[in-house]
Amino acid sequence: MQNRSHSLKKLSIIFLGSLILSLSLGNFSLTTGQVEWGKPVVAQSVDAKQLVQRGVELYQRGEVQGAIAQWEAALKLYQSSNDRSQQAIVLENLARAYPQIGEIDKSRTYWEQVVAIYRQLGNYQQMGRMLTELAQSYSSLGQSKRAIAILCGEYRSETCNNNSALEIARSFKDTLGEAAALGSLGNAYLKRGEYGRAIANLENSLKIAETINNPLFVASLQNYLGNTYVNLAQSNYNRANLAEVRGDLITVNRFKETAKSYDNQALKYFADSLKTAESQNDLQGQIQAIINSIFVHNRSSSFMLVDELRQQAIGLLERLPDSQKKVYAAIELMKTLQPRNLFAENSDSKKCLSSEQESTAKKLLESAILVAQRLKNYRAKSFALGELGQIYECRQDYQKALELTQEAQLAADQGLNAKDSLFLWEWQAGRIFQAQNKPTEAINAYQRAVNTLEEIRSDLITSNRDLQFDFRDRINPIYRELAKLRLNQANSQLIEPNTRTKQISFALRTIDSLKLAELQNYFGNDCVIAPANQDLAEANISSETAIFNSIIFPEGTAIIVSLPNGEKKFTWINTDRKSFRQTINEFRRGLERFRDLVYDPKPAQNLYDLIIRPFAADLEKAQIKTLVFVQDGILRSIPMAALHDGNKFLVENYAIATTPTLSLTTPRITKAENLRALAVGLTKEATIDGRLFPALANVSTEINQIQSQLTGSKLLLDESFTYQNLKQELNTTIFPIIHIATHGEFGSVPEDTFLVTGNNEKLTITQLETAIRNMKISDTEVLELLALTACQTAVGDDRAALGLAGVAVQAGVRSALASLWFINDASTVKVVNEFYQNWHQKGLSKVQALQAAQKTLISQGGDYAHPAYWAPFILIGNWL
Repeated sequence: MQNRSHSLKKLSIIFLGSLILSLSLGNFSLTTGQVEWGKPVVAQSVDAKQLVQRGVELYQRGEVQGAIAQWEAALKLYQSSNDRSQQAIVLENLARAYPQIGEIDKSRTYWEQVVAIYRQLGNYQQMGRMLTELAQSYSSLGQSKRAIAILCGEYRSETCNNNSALEIARSFKDTLGEAAALGSLGNAYLKRGEYGRAIANLENSLKIAETINNPLFVASLQNYLGNTYVNLAQSNYNRANLAEVRGDLITVNRFKETAKSYDNQALKYFADSLKTAESQNDLQGQIQAIINSIFVHNRSSSFMLVDELRQQAIGLLERLPDSQKKVYAAIELMKTLQPRNLFAENSDSKKCLSSEQESTAKKLLESAILVAQRLKNYRAKSFALGELGQIYECRQDYQKALELTQEAQLAADQGLNAKDSLFLWEWQAGRIFQAQNKPTEAINAYQRAVNTLEEIRSDLITSNRDLQFDFRDRINPIYRELAKLRLNQANSQLIEPNTRTKQISFALRTIDSLKLAELQNYFGNDCVIAPANQDLAEANISSETAIFNSIIFPEGTAIIVSLPNGEKKFTWINTDRKSFRQTINEFRRGLERFRDLVYDPKPAQNLYDLIIRPFAADLEKAQIKTLVFVQDGILRSIPMAALHDGNKFLVENYAIATTPTLSLTTPRITKAENLRALAVGLTKEATIDGRLFPALANVSTEINQIQSQLTGSKLLLDESFTYQNLKQELNTTIFPIIHIATHGEFGSVPEDTFLVTGNNEKLTITQLETAIRNMKISDTEVLELLALTACQTAVGDDRAALGLAGVAVQAGVRSALASLWFINDASTVKVVNEFYQNWHQKGLSKVQALQAAQKTLISQGGDYAHPAYWAPFILIGNWL
C-alpha cells in the first residue's frame, strides 16, 4: 500500500475544521494505471476522476451542494469497481463538505466509513488520522466524551490505549497526527469544562505545531487556548456573582481578580493568533481572533476599542469567500453589538440596539442570510433569520418579527439536524404571540419549543459545561414561561374545574422536566438520570400525604398543592424574586443563630402565612400527616420543618420530606429489618487547600451508636476513612446504609462539592457516586439511605442547594438524610440516634422517624429546642 504525500499535507489543517482545497484536494491526482491489489482500473474510473475534479471546482466557487452531488456520483462508481483507496479519498471530501451545509451527523457517518476502509487496507497511520477527524465530528455533535474515547481512551484516564488516535500517531512517529490528536483532545476537554486537561493537551499540541513550523495550525491552537482562558474567566466571574449574593465580599474579590488574570491570558493568546493568521493572510483566522477578543474587551467595557476591532473584522469579512464560517462569523459579529442576552431570565430589562447599532446588525445578518441561501445551509440560515427576527421583536415590530421567526423555523425544519436552532425560534414565536395577547398560540409555540428541547436537551446541556451558568439564560426561561402561561389559564374565572386541574398538571410536568434538566446541568452528563413514571409515582402516594410544589417567577412565586383526591390548588406569593430571595435568606440566617438566647419566630411565621396557611383548611380536611416539598430555586436552601404557625413548628404537625422532582422518586415502604451500615467519619481536624476544618468531637459517639444499633455494620474512622478504603468496602460488602459523618460542602459546581476524608483529601460527590454505582448488588438488594450529617450549603446559594437536593439522585440511593448547615454539637448525635431507633427498631417510615427525632429535641426545651439544632436535617427522596 502506497503512502500518498498529499495525506500529510491534508492532516495539517484538520484541526482547523475547514476544507482548504489547495491542501486536501487540489494537489491530489488519481492514479490511472493501477489500483490496490494490482488490478487494472476499469474505464469508468476516468469518469469518476472527472466527477471528483468537477466537485473540486464547484467547491472552490462556493457551490457546496453541487460539489457534494459530483462526489456522491464518483463514490458510487468507485464502489461499483471496488476501488477502496479512491473510495476513501472521496469519502474524506464528502465528510469535510457536509458540515458546510450543516449536516454534521452525515459527516460523522462518512468518517466512520473512511476509518473502516483504511483499517481494511492496513494503512494504520492514515486510519489514526481519520480517527481524529471522526472524534472532531462527535465533538461537534456534543458528544465530547465519545470524542475523548476515540482520541485517547477511557474518559479521564491518565494513559491512552494503543488503539486510540493519539497512540497510533505516536507509534508511527507521526508528529503532525500527534499534534492534531492532542489539539482535538484539548478541544473536547474544553467543551466538557475540564480546563486543566484542555490547557495541558492544547499546549502540548502547540509545542509540536511550532516545532514543525505549521503556522495555520499554530494560530488555531492559540485561539483555542484563548477560548479556554475566557471560559475559565467566566467561571470565576460567575462564582464571584454567587459569592456576592451570599455577601462574601472577600471571596468576591478573589474570584474577580482570578477572572481578570485569565482574561488577560486569553487576550495574549488571541493577539498571538491574530499575528500568526496575518502572517499567512488567513482571513478566517484573523476574524475569529478579533471576535473572540471583542467579547473579552466587552467584559471590561472597553467600548471604543471594541468598535475599532469590530470594524476591522467587518472589513475582513467582506473579503472572505462564501462559507458556513462566514455566516457564523457575521452572526457572532452582530452579537458583539449586544453583549448581554436581551431575553435572559436574569436580565433586569430589555435594552434594544441603538439606531446605528441596529443598522450594522441588520447588514451583517442580511448578508449572512444571502450567503447561507447560496450555500443551501439551512441550519446557518435559521440562526441568521432568527437573530434578525429578535431585533424586530425588541423593537416591538411584532408582525415583521413573526415573519422572520417563522422563516427561521422553516429553515430549521428543512435542515433536519437544526433542532438546536428550532427550539429557539419556537420560543421566540411564543414570546411574540404572548406580546400580541394571543395566549393559545403562545402556549402552543412554547409547548413545541419544550418538546423540541426535550429531544436534544441532554446533548445541549452536556456538550459544553459552561452552560452550567448559561442554563438560566438559554433554557430555564422557556419552561418557566410556559408554566406561567398554563397557570394563567388555570386562573381564569371562565375555565371548567377539570380543565383548571389539567392546566395546573401541565404546568407541574413542565417544571418537573426543567428540574430534571437542572440536575443534569449541575452534575454534568456523568449523572445518570432515569426518571420514573410520574403517574405511577403519584398513584403510590398515600391518602395522608400532600405534595407542595413551588415555582419561582421574576414577578412572584406560585405554590401548588396536590391533594390525595387528585385535586390541585395554587396560590400566588406576590413578591418579586429579588425581595423573596431576601426574605428566604433572612429566615435561614435567623435559624442558624443558635447563640441567640431567644429564638424569634416572626420570619418563620411570615413564610408559613405565605406558603402553608392558604391550604391549612384543605390539609386538615384531608387529614394530611405528611408533606412532601418539591422546591424551586432559593427555597431549596431552607428547612420547611422550621416554619411556624404561631403556636407550633410545622414539623410538630406534619412529617416533612423533600425531593428534587417527583418523577425521580418512587414512594416505597422500606423493610427496616436486617439493615446494616458502612459508617465512616472524621473526628480530627483537617486541612484542605490551606483551609482548616475543625475537629468533630461528637462523631466518634455518633458512629459507635450506629454500629451498636445496626448489627453487621462496619466502621471507617479517621485515617481509615479514605476514598480507596471506601471503594474497597463497597466492592466487598453490600451495605443498605452509607453513613458519613465528616465536614462536607455543597458548592455552586460539583467541583466545589466535597467531603473531607481522614487523609486531608477531598472526596468529591462524583467519586462517591462512582464508588456507590460500582457496587455489585442484585435486583432484590437496594441502597436505602445515604446519610451526610456534617454538611453545609452557603446561605443564598441556590445552585449549591440544588446539588444537595440531588445528592440521592447522583449517588443512586433511594433516600438521603443530610444537613443544610453544620452543627458540631451533641444535638447531631441525638437526632441521628433517635432517627435510627425510630426507623430500625420502632418500624416508623423514614420521614416519621426524622419527625419524631426532631420533635424529641423540641419537647426537651432549653437550647436544643432552638431550630438551629434540629432543623438543618432534611430527608431527600423516598420518604417511606
